[in-house]
Amino acid sequence: MIDKKVLVTGGAGYIGSHVCLALRSAGYTPVIFDNLSTGHRFLANGYELIIGDLNNKKKLNDIFLNNNILGVLHFAGSAYVGESVDHPKKYYQNNLINTINLLDCCVKHQIQNFIFSSTCATYGAPNIEFINEMQEQNPINPYGRTKLAIEWVLKDYKRAYQLKPIILRYFNVAGADEN
Repeated sequence: MIDKKVLVTGGAGYIGSHVCLALRSAGYTPVIFDNLSTGHRFLANGYELIIGDLNNKKKLNDIFLNNNILGVLHFAGSAYVGESVDHPKKYYQNNLINTINLLDCCVKHQIQNFIFSSTCATYGAPNIEFINEMQEQNPINPYGRTKLAIEWVLKDYKRAYQLKPIILRYFNVAGADEN
């Protein structure tokens, strides 16, 4: 049987760790890549955990060389709106530039399946009660702008490199595993 490995960036965080549980239940083997800046080592217990940062292109490349990765679920990133206003450079580097590093590794290693954790902050502050996916995106802070920029990059990579991205936009994530 072929080991169905998937790379989960930010897999030691809240959403990433729950996705790892679901992946394992579905027969996949999550490989977690996390710098543990906001994630927690204990959430990666029982999984392969590679501690590193997406700005380290060599380490990223080694992950793809040493594992038969089928796809990437990208949950790593900075996610505090207020902090993004005070420190936009951190957000453009960590969210946008580091995602491009990851995408370039995917292209190099012919990984097409890519799921991206975006945000409802890409919509800004619309004047309507209910928002759907077709709502105009007009972010009002660096956090939302970096996520929208990544969505644009994904569309361009899809066109140029046959990437098959899925973009998830969350509002309020809640829930917990029974264990």
